[in-house]
Amino acid sequence: MALHLLLDEHISPDVAVALRLARPRLRVTTVRDWGAGIQLGVPDDILLSVASADRLTLVTCDQRTIVPLVKRLAESETSHGGIILVDEQTFAPNDLGGLVRGLTVLWDDLRNSDWANRVVYLVR
Repeated sequence: MALHLLLDEHISPDVAVALRLARPRLRVTTVRDWGAGIQLGVPDDILLSVASADRLTLVTCDQRTIVPLVKRLAESETSHGGIILVDEQTFAPNDLGGLVRGLTVLWDDLRNSDWANRVVYLVR
């Protein structure tokens, strides 16, 4: 599964716009825009399942709920489309440019990798 991004609802839609400008071949959407926002507010396990079916890797700052969920998914051998965790100490919430650069570099380096069940912390 190649790298296609789904930005969670806590990441500015401006990041998706900037990523599309930086890398026109990158498929990126936001939870707000994806499926007309039908997935807004759904539990994380459902979001990951639906994203995986649509071949999307979730980009999220929500480590509080996602990290324990990843552990439960692994224990139950439940597949997902991949997760990119963004740490607020690495990328401040208002550092949209830094987040765009980090995701661009990650996409450049790993876009053709298999993202099924992969979990990555985004670094500068």
